[in-house]
Amino acid sequence: MRLAIGVATRGRAAILGEVLQELRQQTRAPDRVLVCHVTEDDIAGLPARFPHVQFWASPAGLPRQRNAILDACGDCDAVLFLDDDFLPMPDYLAVTERVLMAHPDCVVTTGTVIADGAKGPGLSVAEGRALLAADGTPEDALAVAPHFNGYGCNMAFRLAPLRAHGIRVDEALPLYGWYEDIDVTRALGRHGSILRLAGARGVHLGAKSGRVSGLRLGYSQVANPVYLARKGTFPWSHAIPSAARHTAMNALRSLAPEPHVDRFGRLRGNLIALADLLRGRAHPMRILEL
Repeated sequence: MRLAIGVATRGRAAILGEVLQELRQQTRAPDRVLVCHVTEDDIAGLPARFPHVQFWASPAGLPRQRNAILDACGDCDAVLFLDDDFLPMPDYLAVTERVLMAHPDCVVTTGTVIADGAKGPGLSVAEGRALLAADGTPEDALAVAPHFNGYGCNMAFRLAPLRAHGIRVDEALPLYGWYEDIDVTRALGRHGSILRLAGARGVHLGAKSGRVSGLRLGYSQVANPVYLARKGTFPWSHAIPSAARHTAMNALRSLAPEPHVDRFGRLRGNLIALADLLRGRAHPMRILEL
């Protein structure tokens, strides 16, 4: 197989450099490494350090950048999307390739995140590397299990069915693209299986730089699940609890907000989205007006 690794990046040049350094350790080297950025500051100093990596610019927005990567890897059989703050184990790509070859019906894989800094204040690169070093080898490195969706920080797509069915990352989910990973992987999952891999492991640092504002994120937490439910890629049985859970969490934690989370901004965004739903005007693109 020809395998590409695609990284969409914005505002994290230093961390991206550490991620690209980790990719050099892959026991199965990628056939291509594609980095899509927005401004030259996003990749400051990196092209000279990593001449084997292809860098190019696109308009801002995670869905747009990921689509640009898809357009650029037409000579590959699969693409592994990694966040610009995800540190993979050295055998991550090797395991992914072996699973895709052993399971020809599999169209999406997602790895095992051994630590996720996105659920807290974030992890440093040193902390991430220490967690990788301390992680044990699973009993069966090729063990798989059916999964609901691919997790955007580490997910691989088999490209033939994606091309055959004209599947794209939805650019109506702008900027950070809340739940864009659920949408595209559930759409691709209609044509095969989505598998979670025990042996493809890594750490998501959850860096806080480059994120959208709390207000915009809060709006997306309500508007995007509803949009995807109407579209048919996210069941209403998941969409309504998701929007309700995030709104309730932001309301509760705004009483004593964490220093790394804009709970008031998120809650305000939640409430604006709920009001827009009542008016019949809620849409993910509305965050560009906020």
